Amino acid sequence: MAGEFKTVGVVGVGTMGAGIVEVMARNGLDVIGVEVDETALERGRAHLKHSTDRAVKRGKMTPQEQEELFRRITFTTRLEDLAEVDLVVEAVPERLDLKREVFAELDKICKPDAILATNTSSLSITEISVATSRPSRVIGMHFFNPAPVMKLVEVVRTVVTDPEVVASVEALAQRLGKTDVTIGDRAGFIVNFLLFGYLNHAVTMYESRYATREDIDAAMKLGCGLPMGPLQLLDLIGIDTAYEIIETMYRQSRDHRHAPAPYLKQMVTAGLLGRKSGRGFYTYEAPDSPVVVPDAQTPATTREFPNARPVAKAGVVGSGTMATGIIEVFAKGGYDVVYVARSEEKVAKVRERIEQSTQKAVLRGKLTEADRDAALGRLRGTTKLDDLADVDLVVEAVVEELSVKKALFSTFDEICKPGTVLATTTSSLPVIECAMASNRPADVVGMHFFNPAPVMRLVEVVRTIHTGDQVVDTANAVCAQLGKHAVNCGDRAGFIVNALLFPYLNDAVRMLEANYATADDIDAAMKLGCGYPMGPFELLDVVGLDVALAIQQTLFREFREPGFAPAPLLENLVTAGYLGRKARRGFRDYTH
Repeated sequence: MAGEFKTVGVVGVGTMGAGIVEVMARNGLDVIGVEVDETALERGRAHLKHSTDRAVKRGKMTPQEQEELFRRITFTTRLEDLAEVDLVVEAVPERLDLKREVFAELDKICKPDAILATNTSSLSITEISVATSRPSRVIGMHFFNPAPVMKLVEVVRTVVTDPEVVASVEALAQRLGKTDVTIGDRAGFIVNFLLFGYLNHAVTMYESRYATREDIDAAMKLGCGLPMGPLQLLDLIGIDTAYEIIETMYRQSRDHRHAPAPYLKQMVTAGLLGRKSGRGFYTYEAPDSPVVVPDAQTPATTREFPNARPVAKAGVVGSGTMATGIIEVFAKGGYDVVYVARSEEKVAKVRERIEQSTQKAVLRGKLTEADRDAALGRLRGTTKLDDLADVDLVVEAVVEELSVKKALFSTFDEICKPGTVLATTTSSLPVIECAMASNRPADVVGMHFFNPAPVMRLVEVVRTIHTGDQVVDTANAVCAQLGKHAVNCGDRAGFIVNALLFPYLNDAVRMLEANYATADDIDAAMKLGCGYPMGPFELLDVVGLDVALAIQQTLFREFREPGFAPAPLLENLVTAGYLGRKARRGFRDYTH
């Protein structure tokens, strides 16, 4: 059937609809674009002209190809002109009543064997299909914006969609050069279900003033390699669109985490809709401009820390991968470093690994030989905690066991001189527990580096209710000296990155557990639909399923949110010893 598609109709030629028109026409199909009136139709033509002009300018399309493309497109305000098309893709605003009305009209107009597809991103395909007398020929074909660029199409079947219709649309997606994932009809499908739960959580974090908009966005970009931070992405999507999608998901799932954050409703009511209105979480140069301009919330461009304590000598306790990376970062940052390991063998091993790492940096042109030698000259290894007596800052980077960390902080209290900043690199444990194990809780701060520390620019600076301003300033000043980007937050489970990342990963495991989609399809959907560097199951296997489970358990214990309860499949895999790449088996098999 797909090979027989010759003429396609697209109802609604706004930004998304015009993109779908372009994709179809680029691939040799005749396309009829329909809008409600001439004004809307002219806007659609302008979208298409702007997009193809840009393609010509970038050498992705010749002027002749652009002319041919426009010859294949007919614009009209009459649905009746779709009477002989083989497929219609509806791309009108995300309102169920409007879509049902359009489908009822299409049912009367289109030939009996025509396929009727909706581009809805969150509404029930089944509820749309019953507005027609042919629900078996109704399907979801969810393109992603911008449609000419984004490779993913979610093909959404209902319980009555004809298998031949599914096969035809899958073949068409491949003809269009898209990767299709075929799934059942449930709120949010794959991408929006996983994405908007995370975005809504980020809004709640911002609304509670846990962290600034800049720090939340920087944390997720630098800590996870995402192309955009969550609040930036919401501004791009449109706050009103995001609100409608999240509200639709909540109506279907009744999951408390999908209840739209109250702040979103306030923004919609106030007309703060993101880029399209010129103001959302950020302020923009003009409506529809991507250029962010300073506003009342914008932090100073040059951050100074006048209250920071002087730090010339740092101590690091630990000899694992993270500790070794932190030692290297401090040495390259110009600090004298005393590092403490449990045996002379481990002391030597740490130095050997740093020598290898810095030599690689020299060979890659990232470090001069002189700077490497200077960094190595600043290192002193020891097995004695007493050698930390004269450091200005000590960083604990031992195993993620609270009892071990508390014992260490109690020892720091006896050894370290007054005024020494005491930092923990914990990724999920309460910093206040470490602080209260010492007699100087005002001097304790979290400095959560990301692995590998020499490469990852992010450090979460975590303040407890006891941490002094001088100590926070010192941690931030040290991060600046190290060339790291510090984000500041309070002391609660997961801080920024893990609190947003791991519930999303847990939701992906639940989706797999429910047999809604395969691990491969979920990974492909998130990479192609959101531009993520890794899919959730790829990432879980890299992180380690045992590590992921421990963090998710910590989040669940602290927030008591039912949706944060670890997915049983994750628990079962850990029990079976399938811990990811390090065990050569996790969600995938790495034995070959």
